[in-house]
Amino acid sequence: MSIKSDRWIRRMAQEHGMIDPFEPGQVKQVDGRRIVSYGTSSYGYDVRCSDEFKLFTNLNTTIVDPKNFDPDSFVDLKSDVCIIPPNSFALARTVERFRIPRNVLTVCLGKSTYARCGIIVNVTPLEPEWEGYVTLEFSNTTPLPAKIYANEGVAQMIFFESAPDDVCETSYRDRGGKYQGQSGVVLPRI
Repeated sequence: MSIKSDRWIRRMAQEHGMIDPFEPGQVKQVDGRRIVSYGTSSYGYDVRCSDEFKLFTNLNTTIVDPKNFDPDSFVDLKSDVCIIPPNSFALARTVERFRIPRNVLTVCLGKSTYARCGIIVNVTPLEPEWEGYVTLEFSNTTPLPAKIYANEGVAQMIFFESAPDDVCETSYRDRGGKYQGQSGVVLPRI
């Protein structure tokens, strides 16, 4: 398995629709103002979060249970920014839609700009033949409110390609993965 470069990412996005919309370079300014960068980097792709957020609230004092998740634990928010309360979290989705090839595994890492502010991005790997918008989780590990900006870079996707003779036997699509084709911010499913 090998990590893939900017040339490979551009080719896969343009020829195979792996990332849509796709930015072939790094965008660091929009309308003359500096933003947290997004687009193709040396060995990855920096994704943006959309303006659709689910902000965690403990108003109902429920227990967070992945087998029986209470959707009332979130407040829906559509905004250019999301303020995450101290020691809390929010969910969002990527602006970009992904179509991961059968011979590729994608790993998501947080951007250092947010990490240096105590904001951690958590996403599970995008498995071979997974498709959809990625649900992102932002944890505010600080004792202060934290701000996330919509339509700016929030995380980096790293792509690993298997050798031609070592493609997975069963892909995410083959096994009918429960998050296949997700289009919005998706809560836990069993």
